[in-house]
Amino acid sequence: MVLLCPWRFQLSADTALLNTPLNALHIELGARMVPFAGYSMPVQYPMGLMAEHHHTRAEAGLFDVSHMGQLRLVGPDAAAAFESLMPIDVIDLPVGKQRYGLLLTDEGTIIDDLMFVNRGTDIFVIVNGACKVNDIAHIQARIGARCQVIPMPERALLALQGPKAVDALSRMVPGVEKLVFMTGASFDWQGADLFITRSGYTGEDGFEISVGNDQVDAFARALLAQAEVKPIGLGARNSLRLEAGLCLYGNDIDTTTTPIEAGLNWALQKVRRTGGARAGGFPGANIVLGQLDGTYPLTRKRVGFIAQERVPVREHVELQSLQGVKIGEVSSGLLGPTANLPVAMGYVDAANAAIGTVVNAMVRGKAVPMTVSAMPFVPNRYYRG
Repeated sequence: MVLLCPWRFQLSADTALLNTPLNALHIELGARMVPFAGYSMPVQYPMGLMAEHHHTRAEAGLFDVSHMGQLRLVGPDAAAAFESLMPIDVIDLPVGKQRYGLLLTDEGTIIDDLMFVNRGTDIFVIVNGACKVNDIAHIQARIGARCQVIPMPERALLALQGPKAVDALSRMVPGVEKLVFMTGASFDWQGADLFITRSGYTGEDGFEISVGNDQVDAFARALLAQAEVKPIGLGARNSLRLEAGLCLYGNDIDTTTTPIEAGLNWALQKVRRTGGARAGGFPGANIVLGQLDGTYPLTRKRVGFIAQERVPVREHVELQSLQGVKIGEVSSGLLGPTANLPVAMGYVDAANAAIGTVVNAMVRGKAVPMTVSAMPFVPNRYYRG
């Protein structure tokens, strides 16, 4: 996701920022702190964004994502209830497996993206930080009569990402190396209860670790004592997820976009599609399934772009056809540190969405040619066993 929301450091001066349980550690490590999703969060450390990005691709980066929301859905009807909110197969998800989900409005647009795990005794859900209050209220209002909706503010969340993440974490928590991509299990570290999934939002192998607020500082310091691990801020998290072709809520998906417009067809399992055993039955199903089947108009699509000139193309830049007609807008863009190219994603009308199509990004009045390209821009390296 799974999972930052949204990529803008803006907050009014009279709004008090919240701190994660690792705030003192970030300051101790020399982090530059910025307002993000209502929290004071590290955007980068003294190593710098580029070095942090490359370190995560080569070794292991530790991210504080404790601003995100964690909750449990409990009760015999929890899976069916949760499935009624999303075009996702929840009922058939095996114990120990994780899945990407999409909360939808009644118009079929995206309230938030999230990750959830069937833990057998409950469904464990992680939602985006800036969206968590509204998400939990939405879930409670829609299915609170069918299952218990239990927020978990007592838990912090860490992401350890990179090809050597498994080496560092398995030294501390033997057994995590047996997990594969999109699975999770409970573990123990020096008496601290951990729930760990093998997942993340960088395109790299890695883990997300739910740990109690009281234990997270000691656990994070122990991870940072491992030779492979460095602290990584929001800046590199953004560049990593963009190179991986992953959406950022608030930029690339929001309540104006449907899953099909966003190119998230892969997140809709066959059982929930037209003709499936449990087709429909989720908010906006007629629109979403209509767009998927071609019976409802799909006027725009999210696609990837690579600039033909070495000019970074940022969010909100207008996209035009070669004839000078506006056809869309960039939703995320930067000079990819690993790709070593200006990469972006955005929405264009369906006629200009085919791979290989050339469009112009209007950067400060100058036309920068960009080619519609497949994503990810850097190959994903998830561990599937």
